[in-house]
Amino acid sequence: MTSTATPAIGADEIAAFRELHTRLGDAVATALLGKRDVVDLVLVSLFAGGHVLLEDVPGTGKTTLARAVAAALGGVSRRVQLTPDLLPADLTGAPVYDPQTGQVRFRPGPVFANVLLADELNRASARTQSALLEVMAEGTVTADGATHAVPAPFLVLATQNPVDLDGTYRLPEAQLDRFALRTALGYPDAPHELDVLRPGSGAGRVSAVPTVTSPQVVADHGRRLAAVHVPEPVLRHLTDLAAATRADPRLRLGVSTRALRSLVRCAQVLAATRGRHTVEPGDVRELLDPVLAHRLQLTRQAQLAGATTTGVLAEAAAALGAR
Repeated sequence: MTSTATPAIGADEIAAFRELHTRLGDAVATALLGKRDVVDLVLVSLFAGGHVLLEDVPGTGKTTLARAVAAALGGVSRRVQLTPDLLPADLTGAPVYDPQTGQVRFRPGPVFANVLLADELNRASARTQSALLEVMAEGTVTADGATHAVPAPFLVLATQNPVDLDGTYRLPEAQLDRFALRTALGYPDAPHELDVLRPGSGAGRVSAVPTVTSPQVVADHGRRLAAVHVPEPVLRHLTDLAAATRADPRLRLGVSTRALRSLVRCAQVLAATRGRHTVEPGDVRELLDPVLAHRLQLTRQAQLAGATTTGVLAEAAAALGAR
C-alpha cells in the first residue's frame, strides 16, 4: 500500500535513525549472541516508548539483554528481583525524613532508571505489581501528593518463567496491557551456543558493550518517529481487527484501544528501521502477535478446547484479509 501524503518526517531523519538503530543493535549483539531478532524487537519498543515482557526460562540472557541495552545507550540500568514480600516503595521509592535538614525528601526507587529489569514480575504480590502501573503508563511516580518524572527513555524489561509457577501471582489484564510487546529469547542455535562456550567469548560481557549514543538522543528520535505516516486504510483495518476480537465468543477480553495505539507506535518505528516514512500492512502483520496476543483473554471453554490467543488473532486477521 502506498500513500501520496507528504511525509511528516524527512528522509535525512529516517536515515539517521536507521544508522542509530543499527549501531545500537550491533552494540547489544556483542554481549548477546545469536538473538539479533529479539534485540531489534526490544529496540522497537524502546523507541516507541513501550515496555517488554520476556517469558522465558532462567539462563537465556534476559539480564544481559537489559544491561547491554542500557550500556549501549549510555543510560542507567537497575535490576529488581521480585518476591512476595517486596513492597511498592521498594520499587518506586518513598518520602523519608532527613534528620540533618529536618525535612522530608523523596528517595527515588529503582524505577528511576533508563532500563529496569523486573525479574520474575509474577512473583510479586498484586499490591507491588500495581505500583508499576502509573510509571509504565505515564513515566511518573506520585508519592505523598508530589509527582516525580522518571528518566527518558524509560524501558521496563519484565520477565516471568512460564514453567515454574509455584508461588507466583497471575499478571492481571491491566498489567499485561502496559506491555507494548511480549517475546522470548529462547536458547541459542548450536553454532551460537558454541560461540558462547568458547574461552574468551564476549558473550555476557556487558562491560565490553560500547556506548554508541545517549538517552537524550534516543528520546528525541522516539518523539520524531511519532510523525511517521500511517495511512487511513491501515488504521481502519486495525479498528476492524479490534472489533473482531471483541465479538469473538472464544475471548472474554479483546483488543483494547491502548493496544492499538501501541501497535501503531511500534509499526511506525519498524517502518523507519526499514527506511520508510510510511507504515505498510506488512509492518502491522509482523507485529500482531508480539503486540496483541498477550493482551487477549480466552474463555474457560476456549482454553479447554485447546484454543490459543495467537491462533484466534491469526484467524481474525486472515478473515479480514480475505474480504
